[in-house]
Order: sequence, then C-alpha cells, then structure tokens
Amino acid sequence: MRRQIAQLDDCRRWEGAKPISSGCGPLDDILPEGGIRRGTLVEWLAKGEGSGAGTLAWLAGREASRPGGAIVVLDARRDFCPPAAVRLGVEPENLIVVRAATAADTFWALDQALRCPAVAAVLAWPEAQNGKLDGRTLRRWQLAAEESGTLGLLIRPAAVRHQPSWADVRLLVEPLPGVGHVSNVPDPKRRRLRIHLLRCRGTADGRNVDVELDDETLSVHLVAQLADPAPDRRLGCR
Repeated sequence: MRRQIAQLDDCRRWEGAKPISSGCGPLDDILPEGGIRRGTLVEWLAKGEGSGAGTLAWLAGREASRPGGAIVVLDARRDFCPPAAVRLGVEPENLIVVRAATAADTFWALDQALRCPAVAAVLAWPEAQNGKLDGRTLRRWQLAAEESGTLGLLIRPAAVRHQPSWADVRLLVEPLPGVGHVSNVPDPKRRRLRIHLLRCRGTADGRNVDVELDDETLSVHLVAQLADPAPDRRLGCR
C-alpha cells in the first residue's frame, strides 16, 4: 500500500518538473536526483541564529530563477537587502519583496505567490510574525506549488523538526565552529555549516555534509575543498 501511495503521489507532481541545482554543490551530491524539483516545498530548518539556512535557501531560489521567472521574498523580518540580491546576479525586474503587516497577510501572499506560474521561487520565514502553521496550511501550499511548478523555500526554526511536514525535502542547517582559510585564523565572513538531510523522497534519511559558506561571494565549498573567493558584498539573509 505504501508503494502504491508513493506512485500515485509521484504522478500528481508537476509534469514539467526536472531537478535543478540547490545552488550548493555539496548538497546536490547527497540528494538522490542531484538537485531539487520544481513544484515542491523545501524546508530549511535553522538551528540557532546565523545558521546560514536563509542564505542557502536564497541560493536555491536564485538557481530556480535562472531560466526566467520571479523570485518572491516574504520579508516578514524586514532584513532582506534587495540591492545586495541584485549585485549577486538577480535581475531587478525579477525580484519582488513583500513586507506584509500581519502573519495572516504573509500567509495569504505566500499562498498567492506559490500559485503563480510566473514565479520561479518563493522564499519565506513563515513563523517570523508568530504565525502558527498547521498541517492544513502546509498541505495547501504544497498543492499550490505542485500545480504551478513554483519552488517553495521555507526557512523555519529547528524546533519544528518533529512536527508533520508536506515538504518534499527537509534540511536542518546548524553552524559549526569555523576557522579562516589562512593559518587557521577565524574569518567573520566565512561560516562552517553542517547540512542534515532529514527527509527527501527517494533516499534514506540521516545523510549530512559539512560546508563552508562565504558570506561575501555566496560561494559554498566542502570543508576539505576550499577555494579562494572573489570580493563582493554581503546579502541580507541569515
């Protein structure tokens, strides 16, 4: 019965969906299809402040928008920096930032954005305004994304890890003690992160990868395969 349900569920997925890069090569390497599918929800669970979950989600959204289509950012925290996003390769006309006054308005805007085929990706922090998510709301968003082919990227606190989810991929991102690239000197512009693959259709749970994130260039490398980054400016995601 479980196999039959899984087959029926796969048939309902957006027919044009093909795996796209998450924007993080080491993460792609542990995903069963080498990337993530359009028309799905991806949850990035942040373990503590400065976990890097928001930045990693932004990288996935940027990849989703490369063939064309808008990125909608539900900036309930009011700390997203549009000029920095443009400097990092997103066309201004393809970026829509929504700062709703209430959690209800944020949820409504998120739902509408996920239903729009012209939107490539939606980036949101649903709990940022003390919004209470339930299974019905998440299911509605999942169906909306599936119907339109939009990629939904939800940054949520790690505390929701054991709650039910309709996300196709669920990741936990936690900061690690980091060192700089030269002489083991701490570098505030670089962060070491561990990405746990909590859930992904088609693979076993429990895989993880350690990466280093450069906040200026938004480049991500395996800790054992670091490269010298080029100078740039920081994007306002945490």
